[in-house]
Amino acid sequence: MDRRRFLALQAALGFAPFGTGLAATPAGRPDADGVTRTHALSLLGEPSLPKDFPHWPWVNPDAPKGGEIVLTALGSYDSLNAFILRGTPAVGITNIYDTLLKPSPDEASSEYAHLAVGIELPADRMWVAFTLHEQARWHDGRPVTAEDVVWTFETLRQSGRPFYRAYWGDVTECVPEAPKRVVFRFRSNENRELALILGQMPVLPKHWWQGRDFARPLLDPPLGSGPYRIERQEPGRSIVYRRVEDYWGRDLPVMRGTNNWDVIRYEYFRDNTVAFEAFKAGQIDFRTENIARDWATGYDFPAMRRGLVKRDEIRHELPTGMQAFVLNLRRPLFQDARVRRALIEVFDFEWMNANLFYGSYTRTASYFSNSDLASSGLPQGAELAVLEPFRAQLPPALFTEEYKLPVTDGSGNNRDALRRALVLLREAGWTVRDRRLANAQGQPFQFEILLNGPSYERVALPYVQVLERLGITARVRTIDPAQYQVRMDAFDYDMTIDVIPQSLSPGNEQRDFFSCEKARENGSQNVAGICDPVVEQLVEQVINAPDRDALVARTRALDRVLLWQNYVIPNWHSRTFRIAYWDKFGRPPRNPRYALGLDTWWIEAARVGTVEEGRRAVQQQ
Repeated sequence: MDRRRFLALQAALGFAPFGTGLAATPAGRPDADGVTRTHALSLLGEPSLPKDFPHWPWVNPDAPKGGEIVLTALGSYDSLNAFILRGTPAVGITNIYDTLLKPSPDEASSEYAHLAVGIELPADRMWVAFTLHEQARWHDGRPVTAEDVVWTFETLRQSGRPFYRAYWGDVTECVPEAPKRVVFRFRSNENRELALILGQMPVLPKHWWQGRDFARPLLDPPLGSGPYRIERQEPGRSIVYRRVEDYWGRDLPVMRGTNNWDVIRYEYFRDNTVAFEAFKAGQIDFRTENIARDWATGYDFPAMRRGLVKRDEIRHELPTGMQAFVLNLRRPLFQDARVRRALIEVFDFEWMNANLFYGSYTRTASYFSNSDLASSGLPQGAELAVLEPFRAQLPPALFTEEYKLPVTDGSGNNRDALRRALVLLREAGWTVRDRRLANAQGQPFQFEILLNGPSYERVALPYVQVLERLGITARVRTIDPAQYQVRMDAFDYDMTIDVIPQSLSPGNEQRDFFSCEKARENGSQNVAGICDPVVEQLVEQVINAPDRDALVARTRALDRVLLWQNYVIPNWHSRTFRIAYWDKFGRPPRNPRYALGLDTWWIEAARVGTVEEGRRAVQQQ
C-alpha cells in the first residue's frame, strides 16, 4: 500500500514529515550577538554539506534537460488548491511551488537554503529569521517577498487544512522585518523543531490570491515560483506541467541536476489494474509497484520480454511507520480494547504473506518500524522511567510482558486464534446467538471496511471470511478516491486500511496522529480517533525531548502504549522501492538514502527512438 493520506498530502504540499523534539542545529557558530547565521539546519547534528557545496552528492549536475515523462495518477481531481479540505487536488501540484528550505533526502533530517538564502537562529531559540534570495521570482516576474511568506503562513493557519494549525501551533508571530526578511517568533523554546519545519513551508503569491476565496477549490492554474508551471489540464483525466526555462532557482546547489524533464504528464485511471495495463501498453513511462502479486507474476508481457521495460528493487532506509486496518474508535463497537485485540487475533498475516504476497513482506510490529525508535522486549532504563508515572493508567501486562502479535503456521487453519478471540469477546459482553455475535441488547456485531480501490479487496475479503467464523458480519465497500477522501475527512467509516508514516525524528506531527483535539477535528490525520490522556502526555514529551537519547526513550514509550491499546490491526511493510520503467531513462549511480530520487533521472535521447519503435510494435500486436 502507498502511504496514502499523510504522505499524499505531504507530497502535494512539498513537506517532508520530519518533526522532532530535538533542537534544529545550524551549520556554523554564533556571531558576537549570539545569533547563528547559516545556510542549513539539521535535527541530528550538523548538516553534512558546507555552505559552498555545488550540488547534491548523488545527482548528475550535467544531466541533460528535455523530453517528457508520463506518470500514473488514480481516481480524479477537481481542484488545483491542495491546501484546503474541500476538493480533490491534482497530483504533482508541488512542482509549481518553492519552499523556504529544501530537505536533503540523503540525511535523516537536514534542510538547506532554497527560497531562503540565509537563516538566523538565536542562542535561546525563541525565533528564526529567513532572508529570501534577491533573485527569487514568481512566474509572472514579480519578486517573492517577505509579505508573501507572512500571507502564506497566516492564510494556511486560518483557512488551510487542520494539519497546519497543529504543525505551527507554537508560533506566536510572523512578521516581515524587511522586504526580503521574515521573522517567526515562538511561544517557548521547548518545541525545538519549529525553525526547521517552518523551512518546509511552500510559499504562495499574495498578489495572485487577492480577490480569490482561498477556502474554495479552484481550477484556474495557480501562480508559482517553482521549476514547473501548469501547461494544460483536463480535470479528472490528466494534467501537464512544463519546465520553466527561466526558473530563477535552476542553478541553486539544491536544484542542479534535478527537474530534468521538459514535461511531466500525469494520466488518471480509475484503479491500479487499469493503470498497470496502460503501463504495459506503453502509455505510462514509469511505475512503482505496490502489489506483491503483480511484482511476482505480472511482468511477463511483450515489452518486458523484448527488453524495452526494466525492473529494479532499490533498498531504502526509510522508517516504514504503521500500515494497518484502522478501527474508528468514534464507533461504540470498537471502544473496548478486548474487542480490538480479538480482531487482531484472527488476522492471519502468515497465510496472507504466503498465499497473496509471495513471502515478500515483513509484519509490522511497531508504529515506528524499521527504525531504532521501535519498542521491543520489556521497558527498561530511560523508557521505563518515562512510563512509570503512568503505571496506574496502563495495562499491568505492559510492564511484565513483551507485546506480541499472533503468529500462525500459515495453513489458514487458525483455530487457536479463533478460540482466543471468542474468549475476549465474551469478556467484553458478546455472545454467539444463532451463529451471529450479539451483545446483551441483541445487537449484531457488524461493520463496514471502507477501501479506496480494488487492490486491497483481496486482503479484506479473506479477513471478512475469518470474521464470519466468529459470527461477525463485515462488509467490504470500495469507492473512488474522491469519495473516499470526503468520507475520511468526515470520519465516516467503521474500518479502513491506512498508513501512519513516521520519520527518524518524530515531533509535532504526532499531535495530528494521536491527540484528542485532532480526534474531533474533521480532516485531521487522527484516523483511529485516539483520545487517551497517557498518549496525549507522551506525545508532548516526544515533541519536547531535549536530546536524541530522550527522544528515543520517549518515542519507544509512546509506541509501546499505542501497541498495548490495540488501536489498529498491524499489516506489513517492505524495505525496498519496487520500480518498473520503459528503458529511455538515465539515472545517477546511486539513490539518496531516504528517497527514490526520480526527480534526478533524465531522458537518454539515444534510446528514445528504440523505445518508441518498440512501443508501436507492442501496441499493434
